[in-house]
Amino acid sequence: MQATTSSSSDATDSASELVKSVFRLDVWYNPIMKEIFEANPEYRLTTLAADAGADDATSTAVLREAHAYQISSAKDETPLHWHAHAELLAKTPNLLCVSTSGAGYDTVDVDACTNAGVLVMNQSGANAVSVAEHTIGLMISISKRLGESDRRLRSETGFSRESLMGNELCGKTLGLVGIGHIGRRVAKLARALDMRILAVDPELDAPTIAERGAKKVDLEVLLAESDVVSLHCPRDESTEQMFNAAIFQAMKPGAIFITTARGGIHSEPALQEALETGHLAGAGLDVWDVEPPPLDHPLLAMPNVVATYHTAGVTHEARRNIASWAAEQVIHTLDGHMPTRLVNPEALPKYILRYEKVFGKKPAGYKTKVS
Repeated sequence: MQATTSSSSDATDSASELVKSVFRLDVWYNPIMKEIFEANPEYRLTTLAADAGADDATSTAVLREAHAYQISSAKDETPLHWHAHAELLAKTPNLLCVSTSGAGYDTVDVDACTNAGVLVMNQSGANAVSVAEHTIGLMISISKRLGESDRRLRSETGFSRESLMGNELCGKTLGLVGIGHIGRRVAKLARALDMRILAVDPELDAPTIAERGAKKVDLEVLLAESDVVSLHCPRDESTEQMFNAAIFQAMKPGAIFITTARGGIHSEPALQEALETGHLAGAGLDVWDVEPPPLDHPLLAMPNVVATYHTAGVTHEARRNIASWAAEQVIHTLDGHMPTRLVNPEALPKYILRYEKVFGKKPAGYKTKVS
C-alpha cells in the first residue's frame, strides 16, 4: 500500500526545505487532524500503511524526512516495528517529536526518545469527560446488575426480579487511585450521586485533592473503606501489577473494582480469584493485558463482570478533541514553542540543539539554557 500525503499546497523543490513533515499510520483518526494540517501550507501530513515495513522504500523515504510522528497510544493496534523505540528512531535522523493519540504512551520508549533529543507529547485530558462518564456507567451497571439483567432476559425465563437485586450508589464510598484529569471528573459526577470520595495520588497534596472533591488518604485506608475502587493512574514501573492478590484481599468485602486506566496495572488472575471467592462483588473492565481479550478469557465468562474493549475514551467528541489537540500541539511545537503536554522535559537541551540543526534557527519560544 502506498503512502498518502496531504498538503494544502504543492511545494516546489526549491521550497521543500521549508516543509515540516509529519507522518502517521493508517489507523482511524477524526478528519479534523487532516483539515488542520491542510490549513497550514508549510506542513505535510503523510499516512503510511500500518502493515508496511519500516524498511521498504516508501517508508524509508518518509522516515528520513519526518520531523514529527503522530502515533497511536494503543499498543496492540500498533505493530511493534512502528513503536517509537530506538530502532525506529535510528531511521528518523530529523525527527524532533513524537505525539501520542491519548494520555498514554505505551507505544513510545520515552527513555530512547529522551536520549535521542526527541520530545514526547501526549493529549492528556482530551478524553477526560468520555472516560469519566464511562467509569460512572460501569459503576452503575455493576451495582444495579444491568448487564446480568440484560443477558438473562434475552436467554432465560422464570427467574424472579429479586434474583437480580442490586444496590444503590448513594451514600457509598468511592476510592479513586489517581485524581488527575479523569479522576477529578469522576469525583464531580460521583458527588451528584451523594457518594463519599477518597483519593490516593502521590503527586498531589491534601488541599489540592480536596479542591478536586476528595479526601486524601493512603492506599490502605482507601482499600478498607471504599465500596467502589476505580483506577485512574498511569501505567509505569511504580504501578505495574500494583493491584495484585494481596491488594484485592485488602479491599472491603463486597466491593466493586473498576479500571479505565491501563491493562497491566491489575493482575487479571488475582482479580479472577477475588471474584470467584466472592470477596469482590463485581468488576468493570475497560482495559486488558491483551486487547481485545480472547473470547475464552475467564473474566468474560463471569456474570458479575462488565467488559468493554478500551472504549471509555472512544466517543465522537473525545476523538475529535484528540485529533485536533494533537495536530495543534505538533504545529505549535515545530513552530518553535514549548509543547503544552510534554512528557519528557529532560529532553529539551538536546532537542533545542537538534531543532537548530534541522531548521537552521533556534526555537523562539524557549528560555531553557543549554550547557
